Amino acid sequence: MGMDLQVDTLTVGPLGTNCYVISRNGKAVILDPGWEADRIFGAMGNLKVTRLLATHGHFDHIGAVEELREKTGVEFYIHRLDAELLDVAVQHAKLFGLEIRSPRPDGYLEEGEEIELDDRKLRVIHTPGHSPGSVCLRAEFTLFSGDTLFMGSVGRTDITGGDFNQLMSSIRRKLYVLDDATIVYPGHGPATTIGFEKRFNPFVKP
Repeated sequence: MGMDLQVDTLTVGPLGTNCYVISRNGKAVILDPGWEADRIFGAMGNLKVTRLLATHGHFDHIGAVEELREKTGVEFYIHRLDAELLDVAVQHAKLFGLEIRSPRPDGYLEEGEEIELDDRKLRVIHTPGHSPGSVCLRAEFTLFSGDTLFMGSVGRTDITGGDFNQLMSSIRRKLYVLDDATIVYPGHGPATTIGFEKRFNPFVKP
């Protein structure tokens, strides 16, 4: 696996959100903790978690942040352009008959920022389109794509802050330029590769 990262996938909540525990030599970050805080907390084991991260601000990706922050004392980061989505996350969840606690960020993810994970780094790639502040995280041949790119599909753009043309540009200019062997871990559904999506994704061609 790219850069010797350990990637543990937990599919959580009623919308099947992929939460990732990404670790290296006992240190970890939690990406997209949407639901089931107790289950995610249990998956941490003896890992030293350094950050809680979200690829974007939709309720199904941040619903467990507040409880995990209380359990661990770890700070939460998201792109600043999705801060407004956190303000309405509770209302959006209620439209699905669900209840969450919406967190406030302790800091913001920036384009090109590198998040240290022991002796490795996760680089932030700003990929607006599904939401204004959507980001992906890359570690050499590993990409966490949030709801920007899925196996055979792409993120919705018919919701608040979505922009189809912007999403297509983000994928073509920032993701399809990566090595074809790059493993893609999406916000929902199974993993894929950049090469597979360039060949077969019906929504966006190189």
